[in-house]
Amino acid sequence: MMSHSQRICFSLFLLVLALVFVPAAQAEPVNMLSLQEGTLPVTIPPTYGGWNAENLLDDSPQSGWACASGNIANNVFVFELVAAVILERFEFDNTAVDAEGAGAKEVLVEVSAASASTGFTPVLQAALADKTDQQSFPAAAKTPGRWVRLTIISNQGSPEWTELFSFRGFGERPAVPTPAGISGTYETSYSLFHVRQQGTALTGCYEYNEGLLNGAIEGRVMKITWQEAGEDNLGPAVMVFAPDGKSFRGFWWRKGLDQGEPGGNWDGKKIDGKVGSCPHWTGSVGGELKKQLSAAKRARLYGILFDFNSAAIRPESKPVLDEVLDLLRSEAGWQLTIEGHTDAIGADDRNQTLSRQRAEAVKVFLVAGGVDAGRLSTVGFGESKPVADNSTELGRAQNRRVELVRQ
Repeated sequence: MMSHSQRICFSLFLLVLALVFVPAAQAEPVNMLSLQEGTLPVTIPPTYGGWNAENLLDDSPQSGWACASGNIANNVFVFELVAAVILERFEFDNTAVDAEGAGAKEVLVEVSAASASTGFTPVLQAALADKTDQQSFPAAAKTPGRWVRLTIISNQGSPEWTELFSFRGFGERPAVPTPAGISGTYETSYSLFHVRQQGTALTGCYEYNEGLLNGAIEGRVMKITWQEAGEDNLGPAVMVFAPDGKSFRGFWWRKGLDQGEPGGNWDGKKIDGKVGSCPHWTGSVGGELKKQLSAAKRARLYGILFDFNSAAIRPESKPVLDEVLDLLRSEAGWQLTIEGHTDAIGADDRNQTLSRQRAEAVKVFLVAGGVDAGRLSTVGFGESKPVADNSTELGRAQNRRVELVRQ
């Protein structure tokens, strides 16, 4: 007859087998023409102040681009993706136009795998309806491209303004390597920025208003939450590293205003391979977890990545989980509840099950590392406790998370 501890270990073993041998579901095509996927504007036509080109990539139909007054025809944009992708379908939004007849009408989409200025092949020519969102068109050819050129040829009749509110392109998300040596000190739009990469997790600080950052990196895309001194002085940010990892371009939003156009640019250039420090930052993922669990008894844990629609933990998440292991070894009296949370994509009951399975998978890892199973409990909340807007990929990335709660 098995002892109680043997039954626990056997149950955990069966769960590991289930997680390993259940095949992952095939991911649906995603909108690759998105700031959250690392796509950035590199060629911009004359633009009306504040109606910037990046607004076309912010996943919101409520913020958009407008031409400079009178420059209504043949406005050309070029957007750079993080890697070559076959875009199978395109969508456009123009319901929220500000001026009568200003909505984009005739459009041409071309892609290039060569550069931002050469090698373009047409993949779509279409006429848009006026004041209509989610206008969808299949690509005429499955041509891989890293640069997408959009030409807005004409509008719906306005003699002064041309506007467009979203431009989306759907394809399979490519596997993009993370540049080596992300950790270090950067000179940025908001003073010096110190960041430490531990697996897929990022933690750091910046020398502006006691700034802290917490998040994860996926390929070359850094998705973080920033926080400064002052109530509700926080929000998300997305930065895209150059392939060599020595610089990034990005944008930030403020909490409560994280749907729609960015609050501003956040660009940086690496100046030192040493991480550096701030008085208000502990210097590591584990240190920040300990600080938050000691003070608030709750910590949000990013950098744990799962296969799509699966509870299988991806190998690059191990350094983050090792930090949790070290913390639990140093705080032998702590008992934690591991909470799983998902975004709102998919059925409610599936998300509930998936979030519970992901929390259990984290427990399996920690118990295998020597933590007594009795110190850990798990719960799944599915999509029921979002911390950001599920209508954007940036918000969904924040909602896909694990939280630790100290009992």
